[in-house]
Amino acid sequence: MQLDILAFGVHPDDVELSCSGTILASIHQGKKVGIVDLTRGELGTRGSAEIRDKEAADAAKILGVHHRENLRMADGFFTHSEENIKKIIVVLRKFRPSVILANAVEDRHPDHGRSAKLLADAAFLAGLQKIETFDENGNPQKAFRPTQVFHYIQDRVLMPDFVFDVTPFYEKKMESIRAYTTQFYSADSNEPSTYISSPQFLETVKGRDMMMGKKIGVLYGEGFITEKTVGIQDFNHIIQITT
Repeated sequence: MQLDILAFGVHPDDVELSCSGTILASIHQGKKVGIVDLTRGELGTRGSAEIRDKEAADAAKILGVHHRENLRMADGFFTHSEENIKKIIVVLRKFRPSVILANAVEDRHPDHGRSAKLLADAAFLAGLQKIETFDENGNPQKAFRPTQVFHYIQDRVLMPDFVFDVTPFYEKKMESIRAYTTQFYSADSNEPSTYISSPQFLETVKGRDMMMGKKIGVLYGEGFITEKTVGIQDFNHIIQITT
C-alpha cells in the first residue's frame, strides 16, 4: 500500500499531541496516512511499553490511519547510526509517501531533536540507489525520496513556517490524545506525577494550538517547520482571512 503521508514520532503520543489534527484533516481529504513510532516509550515514568502499545493502537483507531507500526529503537538511547537509518529507509521505500511529518527540530526532550535529524537524513539517503535495503520477503527495494519533510512543533513553541487549519477536527484530536490513559491526568491514577500528567498540561497543548490558529485567523492550527522552501501554484488554496 502506498501512503500519501507518513507521520513519525519517537515516542507513542508524539504524533497525537503535535500533528493529529493534520492527519485527521488529510484523511478527510481522501489521503492515505500512516504512523511510525521509533520507540515504545519504555523509559516513560508512567505505564509500560506493553500498555503504550495498546494505547497507540487505540489512538490509531480513533484517527482512522491506514497503518501504524513501531520500529522498536531504544528509547532514550537510540543513535544516529547506519542501522537505525536503514530501518527508516526500509519503511520509506515500502510506503513511498510524498510527505513526512517528523519530530520537532529542537525541544525539551532530547529524543525529539535527535529523531528530527535522524528522520531528515534517512529521508534524503532513501533516494540513493547505492544504499541497498530489502523488504520483508528479501526482495531488493527501489530507491525513493519523499518530496517534503515537515517538522511539527512540540513542547517548545517555535516559529512555524506554515500553519495547518485543524479547527473542524480538534475534538477528535483531543480524543486521540486521551487514548493514552496512563500518560495524562486522571484523578483515579496512582501513577507518579510527571511533567505531562498535570491537570494543566493538555490545556497548554490546546493553548499552543489556539495560538497557532490565531496566526492564520482560525480557532486551532498546527505549526510546521521546513528546511526546504515550499512552492505554490495557486493563491486560491491559501487561507484568505485577514489577520
